[in-house]
Formats: sequence, C-alpha cells, structure tokens
Amino acid sequence: MQQRAYGDTGVSLSIIGFGGIVVMGAEQAEADRRVAEAIDRGINYFDVAPSYGDAEERLGPALEGKRDGVFLACKTGKRDKEGAAAELRESLRKLRTDRFDLYQLHAVSSVAEAESCLAPGGALEAFVEAREAGLVRHLGFSAHDADAAVLLMERFAFDSILFPFNWVTFHEGAFGPQVLQKAEERGVARLALKGMARRPWPEGADRSGVQNTWYEPITDPADAELALRWTLSLPITAAVPPGDPRLFFLALDIAERYRPLEEAERVELEQRMRGNRPIFTSVK
Repeated sequence: MQQRAYGDTGVSLSIIGFGGIVVMGAEQAEADRRVAEAIDRGINYFDVAPSYGDAEERLGPALEGKRDGVFLACKTGKRDKEGAAAELRESLRKLRTDRFDLYQLHAVSSVAEAESCLAPGGALEAFVEAREAGLVRHLGFSAHDADAAVLLMERFAFDSILFPFNWVTFHEGAFGPQVLQKAEERGVARLALKGMARRPWPEGADRSGVQNTWYEPITDPADAELALRWTLSLPITAAVPPGDPRLFFLALDIAERYRPLEEAERVELEQRMRGNRPIFTSVK
C-alpha cells in the first residue's frame, strides 16, 4: 500500500484509510479480523467517531497491541468547549488509548456551525487545550459545506481537512474545487471522503445489498476503480472508502494497484457518471 505525506508533519499515511463504520455492528471477533487484515495489507490510518454506532467500542479492542503502529483519528460533533472536551475523554476511554493522532470537528454543515466552533467557549478551545495536554497531536475538521470549510481554514491553522472529494460533486455540483484550492494555499493536508459515492439513494431503491451508507455507493468494480483513482489523483494524502465492509476491501484492492488516472480514463469516467445528482453541491 502506497503512503503519502500528511502535510509537513513528517507523518506518512496509507492512501486508504479505515473508516470505523467498517466495524459498526460487527461481532468483536469479526471486527478484530477486519482490522488485522487491513493492517496486514498496509493500512496505518484509522478514523472513527462517536456517531458511528458501536464502532469505537469495536475498534478499541481490535487495535490493542497495534496502537503504536497506527495513526488514529477521531471526531466530535459537539460545538461547545465543555461538550467537546467531554466527548474527547469518552472516546479515549472507549478506544482504549491515551491520545489521538488527529482530533477533528465532525461534519461541520454550515457557516453558523463553523462560527460556533471558533467562538469563545467553542469546541476549538477544547481542541487547543487537549493538544497542549498531549491528548491529541494534530487538529482538523470534516465538513459538508464548502463555505464553512473555507472559513475554518481562513480562521485557524488546522493540520488537515476531511472532505468529500468526489467526481460527481466536484464537476456536477461545483463542490470541492474551492476547498481544495484553499487547503493548498493554507498548507492544510487533504483527506478525502465519498470517493466511491454515486448519488443520493433514488426513491424506492433496494438498499438490501449495501451496508452502512446513507448515499448510493458505486458497487460496480470498474466504475469504482475509475472513481477512486480520480480522487487519489488529486493532491490529497488519503481517501476513506464507504463503511460497507465489502466496498472497503474493494477499495484496498484498487489502491494496491493504484496509478494516476489518464486523460482517456477521465473521459470514460465522465461518461459513466453523467446524469448522476451530486450528494453535495455548491450550486445555489
């Protein structure tokens, strides 16, 4: 598995990250197996959040004895200092660790939410204090709103952003180019979500064959390879695949033979993805 630099921190991450949703709802033995296989195949970047069901409780035991060899990222959905600090402590307990390599604001979805995090008494104060106390090494955020993402990067020196860098949202929704540009300007490392997302679930769609995704993922291996390789061809560090275990391991297969997307393949991807509605958009 290839690795890339995580900004200028001196840390290198596998180009595919293990999203904690992959073990959500699994028996502990199965969670242990999935984590062990991922590590054996070169994954060193793990990301989880309290909102992922029982993922923290499953991932903590699965990483015991392996913790020092991985880069563990967690998130908080709290926007106030007190709430964020409490959720951080609870996540440390559940994950059976004494520190996070990366702690992030989770799914900031509006400029108003971003302002709340940045305000006096906001979550960011808890982040800075946690870093000073050695509980976290790096600070970041994930966002579902491009304007909020740009604002956060302008107002604070975050180490990384976790963002939906996806072919359809990028080209059909104008959602992503402005964030990528700002992150490069500010020296913020880029981590990608939703590289294998196709569109919102159509009304009445049969979702029985897919686990743990609120959007319709790309399940066709050829389409998935083009889409994920497009995301990995951007100036990013790593991509976190869907939470469906089958699709996660498909992403590992794709990444192990990764090469940058060629122009003819970009044209093919455009043809395959044409007509899909983006899961996020900046088009007003």
